Amino acid sequence: MKLDIDHDSAVPPYEQVRAGIAAMIGDGTLAPGAHLPTIRQFAADLGLAVNTVARSYRELESAGLVVSRVRHGTTVAERRPDLPPAEAMARLDEAARAYRAAARALGASLDGAIQALRRADAEQPAAPTRRGRA
Repeated sequence: MKLDIDHDSAVPPYEQVRAGIAAMIGDGTLAPGAHLPTIRQFAADLGLAVNTVARSYRELESAGLVVSRVRHGTTVAERRPDLPPAEAMARLDEAARAYRAAARALGASLDGAIQALRRADAEQPAAPTRRGRA
């Protein structure tokens, strides 16, 4: 898994890791069931402290994006299309905050970030949605 950390960024490294993985899950680069590197290995690969990567993984797990199991590692959670609307919206809000943090770290304005999202959306057909869902 390739992820670049900007050590000079105002965005903390744990947030850069969390946002990067969340983005890869969101765009399908990391499919449901995909194994993430072990915390220790990923920390070594990124040149970060083990606790930094562990915090990122914990936050991803609390957001429902990954599942961690002792001796089985951390995997991308299965997508749950039947989430209650409030939970789906909460997850969407979290993803939006992560995207905004990544955009700020790149020096993008809000308008620039929205334009990038629109370009990305134009590249892929929209997934089918149900009425009342996010």
